[in-house]
Amino acid sequence: MAANVFENVINWIRTGYPEGIPPQDYPPLFALLTPVLDESEMTDVVLTLALERDPESPTTREDVAAAIAAVTEQKPSRDEINQVAARLAAAGWPLDSHVVHP
Repeated sequence: MAANVFENVINWIRTGYPEGIPPQDYPPLFALLTPVLDESEMTDVVLTLALERDPESPTTREDVAAAIAAVTEQKPSRDEINQVAARLAAAGWPLDSHVVHP
């Protein structure tokens, strides 16, 4: 992944979720990121954010990949996706095409 794309994704998530991502937003967030990032890139983003919040964390790439796999099995609702998309769009992410309209 290009460094600028990685930094943009990280910055949009930081801005959209300054207090951290609540667990209920993981499925829709990952659903929105899946078309943008491959599995390895998504792991890099999540691991970077996790280690920023707790630099002493023993979290590994394998831990993150397993957590992502578990979360992506959950299918978020259209409303959940729209809510997270709106939050990231307010942070500057061009997600308009990802918003699901009724």
